[in-house]
Parts: sequence; C-alpha cells; structure tokens
Amino acid sequence: MSKREIKVGNRLVGDGHSVFIIGEIGINHNGDVEIAKKIIAGAKHAGCDAVKFQKRTPEICTPKDQWNVERETPWGRMTYIEYRHKVEFGDKEYGEIDKYCKEIGMIWFASCWDESSVDFIEHFNPPLYKTASASLTDFSLLDKLNKLSKPVMVSTGMSKMEEIEKAISFMDKNNLMIAHATSSYPCKNEELNLKMIETLKQKYSEIPIGYSGHEVGLAPTWAAVALGACFVERHITLDRAMWGTDQAASVEVGGMERLVGNIRDIEKSLGDGIKKVYESELVQIKKLRRVK
Repeated sequence: MSKREIKVGNRLVGDGHSVFIIGEIGINHNGDVEIAKKIIAGAKHAGCDAVKFQKRTPEICTPKDQWNVERETPWGRMTYIEYRHKVEFGDKEYGEIDKYCKEIGMIWFASCWDESSVDFIEHFNPPLYKTASASLTDFSLLDKLNKLSKPVMVSTGMSKMEEIEKAISFMDKNNLMIAHATSSYPCKNEELNLKMIETLKQKYSEIPIGYSGHEVGLAPTWAAVALGACFVERHITLDRAMWGTDQAASVEVGGMERLVGNIRDIEKSLGDGIKKVYESELVQIKKLRRVK
C-alpha cells in the first residue's frame, strides 16, 4: 500500500484519500479559449478535482522536417507549424483560464513538453505538473521540473520497465506521482494492462500510483480505481466529433459525470479490508441464523 501522500492545492492525493480526478483538456479546445472555459465548466459540473492542459513550444516540439508539411484544418489548409501555433494558448488565454479556474474553484495544471513551456506555465504558479509519456526519457526536462520542488505526475506510456525505473530513480520521490498509461488513442481494452497498477503499487509503495486512460468507454477507469489507483485522468471534451486527434479517446461532459459519480460509489464500497459485522446485519442474524 502507498504510504505517501502528496498535497495538490487543497487536496491530498494518496491511498486513504478520495480519488483525485483530472479532466484532461489537452488541446481539445482547438485554440479557442471560450471552448476551453466551457470544458472547464463541464469538468466542474461533472465533479472533477482538476483540469489539465498541454503546453508546447512548437519550434522545439515539432520535428523540423514536418514544419512545412501542409494539412487540412478547420481553418483551411496550412503548414503543420502554423497549425501547432494555432492550437497553442499564450499569455492572454492562460491568463483567462487562470482567472476563470480561480473564480469557480478548479485546480488547473499542464503537461509541459519542453523547458521553455515550464518557464511559461510557472508564471501562473500551478500546484502540479505532469510529464507526458513521450517525455519520460527527457532527463533535462525532468531535472527542470525536479528543481521546482512541486508535485510532478509522470506518465508511463510507450515505456519499458527499465525506462520507468530509470526515470523514477532520477525524480524527487517526495513530490512524485506515477500514472500507468498506454499511449494509444483510443486504446484497445486488451492493451490497457490495468494490472500494472498493482505492479507499480508493489514496487513503489511510497509513491501515489494512478491511471491515465485513453480508452473508449468508462469501465476500465472504474476497474483502475478498484485496483487501487488513487488518481485518474481522462480526456474531456464537449463533443467527441469535434476536430482533433484526442477527441475520439475523450469523454463528453455527461460521460464524465457518470465516471466521477461511479468512482465515488466505488470508493465507498471498497472499505478497509477488515471483516466486521455491520449494524444493518444484526436484524438478519436474528431473523436468519439458527446456530450462533
């Protein structure tokens, strides 16, 4: 069992605490801050504890041989580097997001894909950072985050166990959360490998272990909670038919409300593993048990 707890904003994350539920907005806003605010409002309504964005410096994170490759977008045909800039928020947009989240009492943070993005997001003083699965082997970025002395959630998709072990040994264990993930969008159920949650909990008993899901449907995320995930993250959107590569692996607001509500029911039903006779059973003992 995980002994450590991490404080994120006004929430404690770890075994023995309510599951920390994150609505991953990512770039599902398609560069429109009003859409972003509607998704944040939807996540709040659904009962999420936090929302997460993704922040990239396009010139750093986009391979140079793809910069001038043209593609069709909702805004017309443009180069890939132009598209990457189109869906990135800047100071103005994140300022609005920060203000809005404070107004409605929602924690927000981001996956930063490069060191310049960390510097940018740090201006807003988020209580948490996440490293994307693609960044698990980027030790320069991991070092940058380590030096902030803030909680960091590392995602473990597309990684071998040796790569996970190397990254975890490098990070500050006092500020670490580990998310099991499979980086397919959407992910087939047979590739989710949810029992890795138990494997990680046994191997890293001092670190909170959670789940970042990219499947279609809700049942695997509920199973992840039953297996011991103390935080979960699912992509959230207004409409899965919207433009964007992550939309198909996302959950609409109504689905997120079901996801959260059933997670809370699962939490209550798991109990503490110690057998006891409940007061509600006493009448049944009296009525049905012939030999005591």
